[in-house]
Amino acid sequence: MRAQHHLQFHSFDGQPLFYRHWSASGLAATRRAVVLLHRGHEHSGRVAHLVDELDLPDTDVFAWDARGNGQSPGERGDAPGFEALVRDLDSFIAHIGQQHGIAVQDIAIIAQSVGAVVAATWVHDYAPPLRALVLASPAFKVKLYVPLAVPGLKLMQKLRGNFFVNSYVKPQWLTHDPERVESYRTDPLITRPISVRVLLGLYEAADRVVGDAQAITVPTQLLVSGSDFVVHRAPQDRFYERLSSPIKERHLLPGFFHDTLGERDRAPAIAAIRRFVSERFAQPLVRPSLRDAHRHGSTFDEAEILSWPPQRNSAKDLYWRFTRAGLRFGGTLSEGIALGLESGFDSGSTLDYIYRDQARGSGPLGRMIDRNYLDAIGWRGIRIRRTHVRELLQLAALHLHGEGRPVRVLDVAAGHGRYVLDALAQGEQRADAITLRDFSDRNVIDGRRLISEFGADDIATFEQGDAFDAASLAALPVAPTLSTVSGLYELFADNDAVLRSLQGIAAAMREGGYLVYTGQPWHPQLEFIARALTSHREGAAWVMRRRTQQEMDELVRLAGFEKVTQRIDRFGIFTVSLARRVLP
Repeated sequence: MRAQHHLQFHSFDGQPLFYRHWSASGLAATRRAVVLLHRGHEHSGRVAHLVDELDLPDTDVFAWDARGNGQSPGERGDAPGFEALVRDLDSFIAHIGQQHGIAVQDIAIIAQSVGAVVAATWVHDYAPPLRALVLASPAFKVKLYVPLAVPGLKLMQKLRGNFFVNSYVKPQWLTHDPERVESYRTDPLITRPISVRVLLGLYEAADRVVGDAQAITVPTQLLVSGSDFVVHRAPQDRFYERLSSPIKERHLLPGFFHDTLGERDRAPAIAAIRRFVSERFAQPLVRPSLRDAHRHGSTFDEAEILSWPPQRNSAKDLYWRFTRAGLRFGGTLSEGIALGLESGFDSGSTLDYIYRDQARGSGPLGRMIDRNYLDAIGWRGIRIRRTHVRELLQLAALHLHGEGRPVRVLDVAAGHGRYVLDALAQGEQRADAITLRDFSDRNVIDGRRLISEFGADDIATFEQGDAFDAASLAALPVAPTLSTVSGLYELFADNDAVLRSLQGIAAAMREGGYLVYTGQPWHPQLEFIARALTSHREGAAWVMRRRTQQEMDELVRLAGFEKVTQRIDRFGIFTVSLARRVLP
């Protein structure tokens, strides 16, 4: 048996989380690792048996206790939300790279049940260049056995706030292994309750990831328990069928209960995992290019469908005509809707209105309609995106200060420039210089007024400029050390144009400069936006082609940047990433 080390890492919010480490007993040309993620209610000790059973002596093995479980702190079965568990995993993988010197491309994840959903969500949302992903009985849909359980829990959460429910699962429903059943009964670290916010977050993330599994290209192995009393099989099948992974395989394990990797007769399943992981480590990293995803692929097809109008006078056509009429009526009462109808719902003026988040309209009814408009899930995500942009702009400025370099900011499509000025125009994080650019005359005028409101006339200027004119960006007289582009590329489907813009930004910068960029890998209201809302571009329909995070990151890498870190809202809609300029 290999020696086991008990350690801690500090997650994104400073919380110290417990993990186990088994060092490789053999020598490999490149250090590599397997990360084990336990089931819900359990802890890393429950997967420790896999270290010897997998028999990968040249591979380091890590296993954590998820927040609120085992020896990690936090209220038992709880977390700030399911998204916190996903971000914990991102922090854990970063820690393994920094502390143990093992890069993400040399890591395989083996995860079970709830841990498998955490892993799949992380791979979907953060697009890491992971070597392999093994999912055992992922809990994409838990069998709650109570009619309308999820809507009921959502209603109770609204009325009561967060609360806890106990697991109905009995240990004999998990495995045929009597020792494993008994150890589950007597293990003091088993956590029976789970918070409703984590449970509902699990459901929401699973629905999104299963529905958009085509965004995942990591080599994936799926193990399906044939007699699972805990989770439904159908979402596992849909997930596998939709995967874009060029290397994927699925194994049905007849008679297996939910604890797939703790079943009595698990040897064939473990052998399949060992073979899959060994093959992936023996071969170079598989990472398909998405450079031409604007010409073919799932998001191209999706946008093509949305851009095609429904048949005249069909039920769908009448529905959307009625919806648009309702918006026009709402615009007579709501200032926000009226502004969107006038300037475009994707315009800088609309964005600034959404940022201010102050309901305005004609009388109480108008303000109520405007509040409902401002609280749409997409606009809530936009405001979270602003917070993340601010956070990463200030983080980049902190790095530059630490390196003794000036903070010279460039925003190539600033809208009104509110988020940059809010982050870097005042206080301790005040930049040395800020150059804001936008194509719209209206935005330039309003942006200059905003600069004066922030008292930043001595450091900030606003000029008209085209974010897609690479030559004008490359010819800027002073090299920026921190560039940002927020909410722009999501509006344009063409990767050629986006790459030109990024290359222009890169040409303007020197090595070591930082780039903050946004993405929109998913959105729950794409059809509503395409059928009902208008763009700033001459009132045309606002049809968006989504970019997966992997696609967006690839464009940034091709332009000459290396991704450092990322943020994403709890809905999974908007990402904000920080990258650093590197020279080839």
